[in-house]
Order: sequence, then C-alpha cells, then structure tokens
Amino acid sequence: MADPNPLQSTRSPLRPLPGLIFASRWLQLPLYLGLIAAQAVYVFHFWVELVHLLEAAFGSQAALQQLITSIGYKQTAPITSLNETVIMLVVLALIDVVMISNLLIMVIVGGYETFVSRMNLEGHPDQPEWLSHVNASVLKVKLATAIIGISSIHLLKTFINADNYTDRVLIAQTAIHITFLLSAMAIAYTDKLMAGPATAKGH
Repeated sequence: MADPNPLQSTRSPLRPLPGLIFASRWLQLPLYLGLIAAQAVYVFHFWVELVHLLEAAFGSQAALQQLITSIGYKQTAPITSLNETVIMLVVLALIDVVMISNLLIMVIVGGYETFVSRMNLEGHPDQPEWLSHVNASVLKVKLATAIIGISSIHLLKTFINADNYTDRVLIAQTAIHITFLLSAMAIAYTDKLMAGPATAKGH
C-alpha cells in the first residue's frame, strides 16, 4: 500500500539546534495553564456575585451592601433594597465576567492551537466553529473584537453610574473605547490587505 503522506515519510528529522528552537514553543504551556487558573478565579467571582444578588433579592442587607460596594454604586440616601440600577449594574458586571472568560478561552484554545501544538479536534462535536480556520491574524481580530465588547460593557456601566464619576473619567473612558474601536478596525483592515494578494493568487 502506498504511503498516504509521502512528504512526511521522507522528511528528515530536525537538526539539534532547530529542534531545540522548535521545542521551545512548549515553554508557553505554563502560561496557558496560568490563564486556566485565572479563568477558575473568574468563575468563582461570578458565583460569589450571583449568590449575593440572589440573597439581596430575598432581602439580605449584608448581601446588598456587598453588591453596592463591589459595583461602586453610591447615593446620598441609604439603599435598603434592590433597585433597577443596582440590578442592572450587577448584571452588567456578570456579563463582563462572562465576556472576559470568553476572551480567555479564545486566547487559551486559539493560542495553544496556533503557537504550541495541534489539538486534533477535527470531527469533535464540541469543536469551536472559529477554531477550524484560526491563525495568528484571525486570532488578533477576534481578540480585538472581544476587547471592544468588554470595553462597551465597562462604558455602559460607567454611564449608568455616571453620578459617581467625574467628567474627566467619562471622557477618558469614551476616548479609550474609541481608541480600541479604531485599533480593531486598523488590525482588520491590515489583515485584509495582507490576505488580499494571497487570495487573488489562489484564485
């Protein structure tokens, strides 16, 4: 039977120095494991905030004060029960944690697949759709898009709680968000320009 991959069978082993350099990619493994640990911290934080929200909904003053402190919400009159603004800020904080967790997943899975080793997930029912065509350029665009989403949530939280921020902070956060947006557009446009000639050549 003919070898299905003759190039692989005739490929000579790497020389020691190139082999060492290529193997150095495994030094990134502890970094991705560290990000997994960071994600576990985010999961714990999410459940702590969710439990406080549920307890406050059932009248717990201690849980309510914990939520008010965590979201930085301040009013001249003391808050004795959940109101719409507090609930909205807490829910936005939970969404923020979820979006950052999604960003971590993209970095961990996409980065490992791109820069360390193949996961061989082809055909797996839970394979992420974006992972089948991920590369360094696609990963950069997706990360930039995710950062814009996270920045949007932070900006919305700030505007809802605008009374507790100075005009300088509001303007700075808006400018930072616009900078993220322009940076993502520049990255996407640059990748489009770089991929254009290759795509045209392929056709």
